[in-house]
Amino acid sequence: MGKPSVLFIGSVWPEPNSSAGGIRMMQLINLFLAQNFKITFASVAAESEFSADLKSLGVEKKVIELNNESFDVFIKELNPAVFIFDRFMVEEQFGWRVAQSCPDALRIIETIDLHCLRTARQHVLKSGQYLHSALMTSEIAKREIAAILRSDLSLIISEAEVAILKKEFNISEDLIFYLPFLLSALPPDNLPSFENRKNFVTIGNFKHEPNWDSVRYLKETIWPLIRAKMPDAELHIYGSYGSPKVTQLHNPKEGFFIMGRAEDAELVVKQARVCLAPLRFGAGIKGKLSQAMLCGTPSVTTSIGAEGMQGNFEWNGIIADKAVDFASAAVKLYNEKTLWEQAQQNGFTLINERYSDRIEELNLIRRISEIQQNLVQHRENNFIGAMLLHHTMQSTKFLSKWIEEKNKV
Repeated sequence: MGKPSVLFIGSVWPEPNSSAGGIRMMQLINLFLAQNFKITFASVAAESEFSADLKSLGVEKKVIELNNESFDVFIKELNPAVFIFDRFMVEEQFGWRVAQSCPDALRIIETIDLHCLRTARQHVLKSGQYLHSALMTSEIAKREIAAILRSDLSLIISEAEVAILKKEFNISEDLIFYLPFLLSALPPDNLPSFENRKNFVTIGNFKHEPNWDSVRYLKETIWPLIRAKMPDAELHIYGSYGSPKVTQLHNPKEGFFIMGRAEDAELVVKQARVCLAPLRFGAGIKGKLSQAMLCGTPSVTTSIGAEGMQGNFEWNGIIADKAVDFASAAVKLYNEKTLWEQAQQNGFTLINERYSDRIEELNLIRRISEIQQNLVQHRENNFIGAMLLHHTMQSTKFLSKWIEEKNKV
């Protein structure tokens, strides 16, 4: 009997040095490799110079097309036991084809974060509307929740999002699985000391709206407050895919440095004394904050930044939501060695207690096996999902077929 097989269908090729989503995808790939799965990764996107070297890991690669029956032929021949869709939009594009061509295969969504929660919070920030109302009237929420219901399982990275799915959308716990970041135990060796670090740092992919908003918020509101108390302070901002609107914020006279893409993100975070992440909207687990903990770098962030991360443990720094409080916390954490060292230790404890326990990996494999063994009953228990899949196959399917025929002309 051969290895069990899994097909990842990615919205993009994973870039672990560019985004938290890329890091998360590589964690999942390595999880399945460790469990002796044969892995194929497929995407319609073009690879970039920053894409992970999947072949070196033994992962097969396949370029696929939207609205093309060649995908149906491909998956019938491959016949994987498990499909993993990278974000709900990929399930919308390919889920019906998988259900039609490989009906006995497990369909799983890697949500990365709840897109509907992130966009609803962004809308609340701009409009002042209540979050519940913004969620319930959101087109993205209707699409994302429908995709979760159509699928056999969805991986949720944050406990806070698990609670929202259950409370706000009445999603059965049978359809969701909490799987946080899977990180190495701490502390690592050879970390720079308090005295051997300098400057503030923030890092993040500029294509991600919460990151761009936080940089503007720093520039316009928070950084002037910090500089008023620390006139020689410097903030180094790293991130991939910075547009001209990002680079024009570069101002050395103000100590505000747009550094561009970090060749070694771990190194630049390790060298900094404090990480700043004034996130005003967002969802999921924040990669920049978990990376700061891994690098022994205390952070100042907001309630949204820390959401779903700390559980009952102390934060590795300070949580502050008002600009003036955020700035004061940043100055305090930067200058007080005892506070800084305690914050660093809090981060080590948090990672070790919440993110480095490999039991979650085995639990996921066990959950997948349970669903596979009881797939008929699992799907019968999810009538709304079956109904949504039926209507998707009647509408999206024929729209896709129409586009496919149109492309032949």
